[in-house]
Amino acid sequence: MAADPPPEEFGVAEERSGHCAVIDGNCLYVWGGYVSIEENEVYLPNDELWIYEIDSGLWSMHLMKGELPPSMSGSCGACINGKLYIFGGFDDKGYSNQLYHVNLRTKNGIYVWKQITDFKGQPPTPRDKLACWVYKDRLIYFGGYGCRKQNELSDCFDVHDAFWEGQIFWGWHNDVHVFDTSTQTWYQPKIKRGIAPQPRAAHSCAVIGNTGYVFGGRVLQTRLNDLHSLNLDTWIWSGKIATNGEKPRDRSWHTLTPVADGKLFLFGGLSSDNVPLSDGWIYDVATNEWQQLTYLPQTRPRLWHTACAGKEGEVLVFGGSKDDLHFLDRGHCSDLLIFQTQPYSLLRLSLDCIGKNAVLLEKQIPWLPSRLLEEVMDKITFWVAVNHRQKKKAKAEEHE
Repeated sequence: MAADPPPEEFGVAEERSGHCAVIDGNCLYVWGGYVSIEENEVYLPNDELWIYEIDSGLWSMHLMKGELPPSMSGSCGACINGKLYIFGGFDDKGYSNQLYHVNLRTKNGIYVWKQITDFKGQPPTPRDKLACWVYKDRLIYFGGYGCRKQNELSDCFDVHDAFWEGQIFWGWHNDVHVFDTSTQTWYQPKIKRGIAPQPRAAHSCAVIGNTGYVFGGRVLQTRLNDLHSLNLDTWIWSGKIATNGEKPRDRSWHTLTPVADGKLFLFGGLSSDNVPLSDGWIYDVATNEWQQLTYLPQTRPRLWHTACAGKEGEVLVFGGSKDDLHFLDRGHCSDLLIFQTQPYSLLRLSLDCIGKNAVLLEKQIPWLPSRLLEEVMDKITFWVAVNHRQKKKAKAEEHE
């Protein structure tokens, strides 16, 4: 574990909450979400894909084509074999249960959406604020808030409200649905044993090995801090995991990210007393313990953000809100926070050192081997961008 590194800050992509973000290769991809303009929720353009190059620290925006998903928030995004899959979400027309994908490894720089309609099986009912596990080329979805017809009600659905004309019910789910990307098939696995988590939305999911973990979320007026796991081979729920020692407080709209062998990083969210949270925790599977990371700054609360794991255990947190979205919905963020959760490799530390001191080392840098020189040039670009943003931020603060 790192001693006490502060998060690095970057950002040029448009502010947003309730968006999707994934990492593939050396890039972070961001799509969708919404912002608030004059007390109105405005969904962001569905044909824009923002890309952050991790090595250089630069953002770019690319226009997309094809069968575009609606502009939405609360969709669930995941990446398998270089394809970004988007399922569910909410827009001006209501809840969605449509599935789309786009190839992120395009060679011509053109990103084309395709709606998956030629599937087999039955998809989940419409919903948003769900989460998923990626395992063996399968998207495994759990929970969410949405609507069902009366003939679709079951014990995996906790009713919140009902609209009797048409007999439509709104509420929370705890069902599990699988989409197999290799066979284009939807199915519900038969849960063999164990006690499933109660229905919820705005929870978090993460995978370690063949185990999918669920933490927190909201149901009715309650936010939760329970931890559950599901064996993704045997389909057996653990029941509520009784962890040792101190544990995180209840929350929703947080993130849970695998960062190392047997470890998960929990960050942010909204507490039961409607306080935006900035705390971070590490859950260690081997010891069954939570450890709070006390070095994290208390001035960076985030909720309904995204968090993705980098290649060296760092966590890239993008967007979200710093306000309680129920009562004050103007605090959407555009900054990217990078949390270091374990020591970087010697190569990474050396490249950073050269990048930060490029002026001092300008005569020696051309002597480097060609492959290493390419990585060094990316790091130089990265730190030039960091310095530029820091100066721009300082200048803006002087004029406030």
